[in-house]
Order: sequence, then C-alpha cells, then structure tokens
Amino acid sequence: MRGKSKAYALLNLLIVAILFHSEVKCQHINSRINEYGLNILSGEKAFKTEVCADTNKHMINLQLVIPNIITDWRYATLNNFTKKILYKHPEPFLRLPAAKALAAVQAELEKQGIGLKIFDAYRPYQVTKQMWEIVPDARYAANPAKGSGHNRGAAVDVTLVDLKTRKELPMPTDFDDFSEKANHAYMQLDKTVLANRELLKSTMEKHGFLALDTEWWHYFLPNAAQRFELMDLSFKQMRRVAKKRF
Repeated sequence: MRGKSKAYALLNLLIVAILFHSEVKCQHINSRINEYGLNILSGEKAFKTEVCADTNKHMINLQLVIPNIITDWRYATLNNFTKKILYKHPEPFLRLPAAKALAAVQAELEKQGIGLKIFDAYRPYQVTKQMWEIVPDARYAANPAKGSGHNRGAAVDVTLVDLKTRKELPMPTDFDDFSEKANHAYMQLDKTVLANRELLKSTMEKHGFLALDTEWWHYFLPNAAQRFELMDLSFKQMRRVAKKRF
C-alpha cells in the first residue's frame, strides 16, 4: 500500500507541476510602459504569452497565406510623405482575424481578375514615433501618444491591381496623398475611379474591415484598441514569432 501511496503522491505532484507549467506559460507578462503611459509589447516572450491567452492575437505573414498578394513598401524607400527610409526588410504581418478577412477579400476579387497591393500592414511602434518626429501633424501621421492600428497589427493600407498586368487600378490619389481627393466623401472624380474606390471599400467592409473616411487606402478592424496590444517588435522578431498558416 505504501508503494501505491507513493505512486499516487508522485502522480499528483506531476499533475500539479503540469498545471503550474501551463499557468506560467500563459501568465501575463507586463508590457513596457513608455513615456506616454502606454503598454508596449516589445519582446518575443511577452508576445507569446499574449498569444497563449488568446490565439486571435497570432500574427500571420500574408505572403505565405494569400496567393498573388503584391507589396509596395513605400516606407522602405524615400518615396513616402516623410522622405525618409523608415523600414528595413519589411514583410506584411497582420493579426489572425485581419489576415483571414483579407484573404477572403483577395479570394472574392480574384474572381474578377483583380487583386490587392499592400503598402503597409503591421508597423513597429518605433516607426510611428519616427513619423511623428518628422511630421508632427495628426492629419498625416498617428500620434504616438495613442498609437496606431498598424502598431496593433489590425490595420492595412491597400489598393487594387489587375492581376494580369500587375498594374494598379486608377484611384482618386496616390498612396499617402493627404489632399481632399483622398477622402471617401469626395465625388468629383472620373466614374472609373469612383467605381474602383467603391469596389475596394465595399469588398473590405463586407469582410469585416472599416474604412478611414479621410484615406481611401486605409482599413482597420473594429475595436482594435480593446482587442490587441500595441507592439514594437522588429520585422526580424516578428518573422520568428509569426505563424506561417491560418
């Protein structure tokens, strides 16, 4: 009996150890509090613990799950509103729900021979701070005191392309043009341009995205600030922690 008692005791200790390990694995790790009082996830371990508690927080590399996706990383060049190179070796990452929704958008558009081109998706928080230092104007850049949907992996800047030619369809303005013409309410445009803008907007909204009124290219998930943390992981870090499939 003593042998059995010892065996049961050891088994109970093993169960407790497994449960304790599981709790530790998913235990919340405090984020970095910055000068604005915001919690910023900047480490891979902190990110993994958040994902452990909520799998919707997984980040997905869109190039691995969305066929024919095209990218044009303006912030990795001088061809952007800051006139500075802000990214090195970027890749398009989004949270799991946003990635699935964008894949559904692409699948629907492909039936018409049309696809998506991505200008920006996940953006490290540090880049948002850089943008604000260069252009401290809320009309053009996100205020780092609040952070951006891009920093949460829940916003994407996109346009439409012809899949055969890979050329962009005519839109009201170029990307990051902050004139009145970029506003969704601006209607003094060619019919083809209006139709293209509406096709992008209606398809994105059908699959759960919301449009930013002042930027025809910018779409985001609702309630992102309540659902997802601000992140400052580099693209190199994100490549290590992101999932390769849905």
